[in-house]
Amino acid sequence: MASPLVAVAQEQLANQTSSPSLLGRHQKYPMPANGDKKPWYRPRHVVLQTGGGIGMIAAGVGYGLGKDRNELDILLGYVPTKYAGSSLSIATAKYTYSPFVLPVGERWQVRPLTIGGYISYTHGTINDEEKGQYAKGYYWFSTDTRVGPVLGSRLAYQRRTREGQTRNISFYYELGSNDLYILSYVQNRKALSVGDILTLSLGLKADF
Repeated sequence: MASPLVAVAQEQLANQTSSPSLLGRHQKYPMPANGDKKPWYRPRHVVLQTGGGIGMIAAGVGYGLGKDRNELDILLGYVPTKYAGSSLSIATAKYTYSPFVLPVGERWQVRPLTIGGYISYTHGTINDEEKGQYAKGYYWFSTDTRVGPVLGSRLAYQRRTREGQTRNISFYYELGSNDLYILSYVQNRKALSVGDILTLSLGLKADF
């Protein structure tokens, strides 16, 4: 009885040797050495924000630069007619820099200071709807383009994917202003306070 069993085992072993095995297929198609590296043009995270002068709600994507200390976010915001007199769509590019990243425990980190600036363009402002509504030069400043500084901080939670890569989910706040608000304050210090020209934004960022 042993001889036929030995023969069958030898035949199966020979078939396995002559055909590609699971190990062989893995060797033929190895995983990339750095599976976490992305092309420069691929966004690193998604962003959801409310407030900040760029929309009642704004969403977009962002890119990490310089070991993720620098970030560039591209957002599209929206304000309903009920709150602005007309429906507003706001496109924004925002750059921020974090000089310090402090670990808190194994999975948390704090960026106590983020600084940067933004530029936004608003489509749908009432004064742009009717050409010739105002005399030339009535509005000497742009009614649809704003630039300004931002200052804030961030709290991030680090999670690991099944592939062992690190991904952050972050909550942030930012105080900001814009060119028109700042100029209005400079020209009307007796009527305006610093608090009158500041905006507050709250947001979430999630790596992918």
